[in-house]
Amino acid sequence: MNVLVGIVGSDESIKTLRRAIDRTSDVGDDLTVAVVDKPEAKRSQEEMAQQAREQLSEANVDAEVVTLEGDPGSSLVDYAEQGEFDQLVIGGGTLSPMGKIQLGPITEFVLLNAPTTVKLVR
Repeated sequence: MNVLVGIVGSDESIKTLRRAIDRTSDVGDDLTVAVVDKPEAKRSQEEMAQQAREQLSEANVDAEVVTLEGDPGSSLVDYAEQGEFDQLVIGGGTLSPMGKIQLGPITEFVLLNAPTTVKLVR
């Protein structure tokens, strides 16, 4: 399976990346990591790209790490459209006090506009 994982500078994205790397190690997916820029995130785009490379190296997983410019949701969807990906993996979703899932604007945009199956990691 050809998998694209989209990450920003959040703790949630680190968790998403770890799970994608674990799955790739287990089943041999072809993995591409796309780092999008979200200015209000804890970590910069370059810090996340470096962290992704380190985690991939530690897990001995060969994957391409790309940085995307522009609006996070749009750039991720555009990149997914250009490649032949079977699945797009993103982090997202928190639980409301009533137990319902709440999606952020980037996650919602990707879910509604992605040209492929989207796996949401919570």
